[in-house]
Amino acid sequence: MIDQHTICAIATAQGGALGIIRISGANAIDIAHKLFKPANPKNTLINQRPYTLTFGRIYDKDEVIDEVLASVFHAPHSYTGENSVELTCHGSTYILQKIVQLLLDNGCRLANPGEYTQRAFLNGKMDLSQAEAVADLIASSSRASHRVAMTQMRGGFSKELHKLQQQLLEFSSLIELELDFSEEDVEFADRKQLTSLADKIEQVISQLTHSFSVGNVLKNGVPVALVGETNAGKSTLLNQLLKEEKAIVSDIHGTTRDAIEDTTVIKGQTFRFIDTAGIRETTDQIETLGIERTFEKMSQAEIVLWVIDATQAVEQIEQLSHQIIPIVENKPLLLLINKSDLLSKNELESIQDKLNSIPFKNAQFLLIAAKEGAGINELEQQLVKSAQLPQIAQNDVIVTNARHYEALKLALASIQRVQQGLENQISGDFLAQDIRECIYHLSDIAGEVTTDMVLQNIFKNFCIGK
Repeated sequence: MIDQHTICAIATAQGGALGIIRISGANAIDIAHKLFKPANPKNTLINQRPYTLTFGRIYDKDEVIDEVLASVFHAPHSYTGENSVELTCHGSTYILQKIVQLLLDNGCRLANPGEYTQRAFLNGKMDLSQAEAVADLIASSSRASHRVAMTQMRGGFSKELHKLQQQLLEFSSLIELELDFSEEDVEFADRKQLTSLADKIEQVISQLTHSFSVGNVLKNGVPVALVGETNAGKSTLLNQLLKEEKAIVSDIHGTTRDAIEDTTVIKGQTFRFIDTAGIRETTDQIETLGIERTFEKMSQAEIVLWVIDATQAVEQIEQLSHQIIPIVENKPLLLLINKSDLLSKNELESIQDKLNSIPFKNAQFLLIAAKEGAGINELEQQLVKSAQLPQIAQNDVIVTNARHYEALKLALASIQRVQQGLENQISGDFLAQDIRECIYHLSDIAGEVTTDMVLQNIFKNFCIGK
């Protein structure tokens, strides 16, 4: 059930020149009217035409708090589907907090995280998959993740699910009709047509399920592990790629003892770099745990950057190749000869000869000098190329949400049972049960059968004011 309280919250981040306060609920306009005095006395918020701006002042009794612009939205034609007011004032923390306090004193309640979007969902302004896309849109950090979130928020994913549900309902109705006339042994549904329809539905659900691997990378970034021996320059390279001093750089061996992660955008694609503990023989228990985690991160990464100290290249290649190659055999490997500016051309060629003698798969060889930033542009280009992410068109439907992925897996299992049932010519009541389960799991994505507990878990992760 929808909370009937009128809510308010600051909807903008601190530090800007302007701030916006959102008010939503049945009494939103009346409460704002008590505090707002328009420059033109005739333009009160109660009389104001919706979707227009009115200039005026916010008062605390006789004291002017700020000059603001007020916009009014009448239910159901607002973001939440309720009466709403947005006040645009100066970005002072004091002003924003003071106006919120006045609203609370006059009958508002402070909004919970995501409560505006939750009310929009409960009032039928959007389905649950669209509501979740709002959070993804706010968090999008690249063109690809923005495009996927925008498509989902505009209902692209919902339309795809609705088509599947309609096909399944048609399928189910024919089976149910047969059950009503089971005594007459009548078959209303052509089994060949049903098999063809089930195959089409299974194909679409399967494609959506498989798209999650791409969607997860677009949303969270391509995981890239930086590995190598201690003092090879991994932390220096991480700082160069992130354009900030994220990792401690020291000549002391074993400085990095745990994985350090951060993301950056390269040519419109998000990469999640993982700086790992240097691989070496050690009796330090903590460092040993860090090295074990290095191999875990290497196996989880989509791309591996093996950073090799050019001054010790041959020794490091011989010592680590037997440990690294089995793990990265089926994923892109970039061998980065760091500190290459310290060696002569002949010395670098001998390193190349050594690398050519080792049976690497999917490997590229690059010369860099991380401390000076040499070769970083070439490395970034190779990273984008190695990621091999598909081009995302504006209306492509990509699954990025783990909850949606789990529901799709269950729906896929249900429709596959239908296919098996049709092949084995089982009775219609068993087919009908599997079809209903498939419809249920697809409906769960859009929020048609979602429990209050699931809703609370989803919206608690939203920011205040949205």
